[in-house]
Amino acid sequence: MNTARSRALWVLALALVTAAASWWLKPSVFLADRSAPVQLDTALPKQFGDWRIDPHVPVVLPSPDVEKVLNQIYNQTLARTYINSRGERVMLSIAYGGDQSDGTRAHRPEVCYPAQGFQIRANRLGQDRVGDAVLPVRQLVAQLGGRVEPISYWVMVGEHAALSGTEQKLAQLRYGMKGFIADGLLMRVSSIGGDTEPAYDLHQRFLADAFGAMAPELRSRYFELKAPGATP
Repeated sequence: MNTARSRALWVLALALVTAAASWWLKPSVFLADRSAPVQLDTALPKQFGDWRIDPHVPVVLPSPDVEKVLNQIYNQTLARTYINSRGERVMLSIAYGGDQSDGTRAHRPEVCYPAQGFQIRANRLGQDRVGDAVLPVRQLVAQLGGRVEPISYWVMVGEHAALSGTEQKLAQLRYGMKGFIADGLLMRVSSIGGDTEPAYDLHQRFLADAFGAMAPELRSRYFELKAPGATP
């Protein structure tokens, strides 16, 4: 058997083995079926601490084409604007999808905001203080014309936070190696104004209060806290 033919047979054999392994290792159990159902509308109270839903701010519905895409990715979405006694407003958006496969993974804001015409002016990692722990977040500044929107967010894949597309994919693969199709959840808070550092401080206060207001058995589906000094 000549060298070229031998090499071709080895390549073919390797391709067949790879295909068989991919089929055998393909996850088939939805992680969502092993956990308590997610109910976004009841997970966080409409009033907690110094925060309450602002009844004067209407919920802005997405355009029909955007809504069609969202319905393909997410099973549930929630959008609320909270206000405190000082008149400070925080916009909360949560989106949950039971299937974090490649075609239905949660879309990160640095991807979906530009699709709506925004420019991402800043993109960095941050840590919000929550009690004696820290909450790793990604902090963005999005701008559309005169509207400047500081954003803090993270994506939960199962019970693990992901702050980048790479982390999101690796978390998905880790669950896949265990035979699970992970579920996922996008947690995003934002506010309006060009003074970004006070905005991020506002986000931190809101998220700390939201964590405290959420039932303890639900927190791990929405938050992943780490020890102080941990790398985001």
